Amino acid sequence: MDAAHMHTVKTNGITLACRTWGPPDAPPVLLLHCRGADGADWTTVARRLAAPPHPRRVYAPDLRGHGRSDWPGDYALETMCEDVRALLDALGADGADVVGHSLGGIVACLLAQRHPGVVRRLVLEDVPLPVPFDPPRAPAERPEGELPFDWAMIRATDGQRNAPDPMWLDHMGRITMPTLVIAGGHTSPIPQDEVAHLAELVPGARLETLDAGHLVHATRPEEFLALLAPFLDA
Repeated sequence: MDAAHMHTVKTNGITLACRTWGPPDAPPVLLLHCRGADGADWTTVARRLAAPPHPRRVYAPDLRGHGRSDWPGDYALETMCEDVRALLDALGADGADVVGHSLGGIVACLLAQRHPGVVRRLVLEDVPLPVPFDPPRAPAERPEGELPFDWAMIRATDGQRNAPDPMWLDHMGRITMPTLVIAGGHTSPIPQDEVAHLAELVPGARLETLDAGHLVHATRPEEFLALLAPFLDA
C-alpha cells in the first residue's frame, strides 16, 4: 500500500487528478494541498495514514489549476470547494476526514461551512484567517519557464485574498464538526495571531503549535502525524 494509485475523476465540469492510498473499505481521509503544490506533497503523511494497524483510505487530489488536474481558468475558491464536494460524491467518500494546508485549508473551511454532512473531522494546517491583506498583496511577477500550476490561478487567488468574501469569515461558526488547527509557529509567514483567531471562531476547535514554519507536515512529519492520527482516531 506504499505506492499511490493515480487516477482521474470527472467532477463539477472538469477532470481532477487524484492520488489514492490504502484499502478501499477503510475510513476515508481527504488531503488538500497548499497553493502551487499538488497531491504528491502529501505522500509521506498519506503512506503513514494508509498503513496498518489502523489503515485509512487516503485521497490527495490536485486542485484545479494545479498539477495534472484541468487548468480551466476559473479559480474562485468557492468553485474549488464545489470541486471537492463533487469529488467526494464521485468517490463515495462522504463523511471523510478532511485535512487542508494553507489554500487547501481555506477550501476545507468552505466545504465544512457549505456541506457539513460530508466532513466528519476537520484539520487545518497553518491556515490564514480569510481577511483582506493589509496592505494589499501586489501582483506577483511570473517566473520564467514552465510551471506545475496555472499562473492565472496565482493571480486569481491573490485577488480573492486581497478582497475575500466576508461570508467566509462570518460563517466560521457553522463549522461544528470536531476541528484541529495546527499552527506553524513564529517562523511561518502566516501571522500566527490570525491562525489562533481562526481557531477561536470555530466552535470547540483545538489549537496546537509545531514550530516548523508554514510547511508543517513536510518539515516535521512525525510530530504532525503524532497530532493528526490520534485526532482522527478519536
